[in-house]
Amino acid sequence: MARIIYVTLFSLYFYYKSSGLWFGLLVFTATSDFLIAQCISHTTSVLKRKLFVTLSLCINLGMLGYFKYFNFLGELFTMAAGGEWLKMNIFLPVGISFFTFQSISYVIDVYRGRIQPLGRWIDYVFYVSFFPQLVAGPIVRARDFIPQMYKNPTVTRSEFGEGLFLILCGLFKKTVISDYISMNFVDRIFDAPLLYTGVENLLGVYGYALQIYCDFSGYSDMAIGLGKMFGFEFLENFHYPYVSTSVTEFWRRWHISLSTWFREYVYIPLGGNRKGDSRTITNLLIVWMLTGFWHGAAWNFVAWGLY
Repeated sequence: MARIIYVTLFSLYFYYKSSGLWFGLLVFTATSDFLIAQCISHTTSVLKRKLFVTLSLCINLGMLGYFKYFNFLGELFTMAAGGEWLKMNIFLPVGISFFTFQSISYVIDVYRGRIQPLGRWIDYVFYVSFFPQLVAGPIVRARDFIPQMYKNPTVTRSEFGEGLFLILCGLFKKTVISDYISMNFVDRIFDAPLLYTGVENLLGVYGYALQIYCDFSGYSDMAIGLGKMFGFEFLENFHYPYVSTSVTEFWRRWHISLSTWFREYVYIPLGGNRKGDSRTITNLLIVWMLTGFWHGAAWNFVAWGLY
C-alpha cells in the first residue's frame, strides 16, 4: 500500500510538472471510471451496464474531443455553414490520448467480465497515472497491468540490467539519432525543399522515417525499461518494423499497443471480418480513419489513415 501511494504521488507530481493543474483532469478521469466500473459490477441489468459503458465513453472521448479536436471540428462545421472559425487557444494536456485509452480499456474489460473491478481508488489511480508510460505510451491494457500490481515486486540483477540497457538505448535513439538528424538535416529540407536537389529531398524523406521511428520507439524503450526496473513487464511496442516484407506485417510491428487497442476495442466490436467482405472493408476504413485522427487533428492525418 505504501509503495502504491508513493509511486502514485510521484506520478501525479511528474504529470503536474508537464501539464500544471491539468493533472486534475487525470485524477478526474481515474475517479469517474473507477466509480463507473463499480456500478457496472454491481448491476445485472444489461441495459444499465451498457448505459454505464456509454457514460464512460462520453466522458473520456468528450474530454479528448474537446482538448484535441475542438478547433478542428469547429472549423469543419463553420466552413460547412459558410462562415469563418476563430481558433480558440486550448491547452492540450500531455498524454491525454494515452491515459484516456487506458481508462476506456479498463471499463470495457470490466463490462466484458475479463477482469474484476479494483476495490481501492488509489490502485486505479496508480494504474492510470503510472509515470513511465504516461506521456508517450505504450498503451497498457488494464488486464495486463493490474495483476502485476499485487505481485511482490522482485527485480533480479539481469532484469535491472535489461531495464537499464533499454533506457540507454531509448535515450540514444531519441537524443542522439532522432533529435540530431531532425535539427541538422530533415527539418532544413522540409522547411525549404526547393533549395535542395531531388536526391537530397529523397534522403530527407528517408531521414524522417528514421527520425520518427527513433523518436517514438526511443520513448517506448525508456518506458519499458523503467517499468522493468519497477518490476512491471510492458508488452513490446516496436518490433523492427522496417524489416517487414508487407504493409500488413509493418502494422503488426509498428506501435503495437495502439494497433492492438483498435483491433480489440473497435474493429472486433464492429464485426471484424466475420460479416462478409464489404463489412470487413468498411470496418477497416473506420478503424484506420480513427487511427489517423488519433495521431492529429488535421485533414492530412485523416487522409493518411484512409489511404
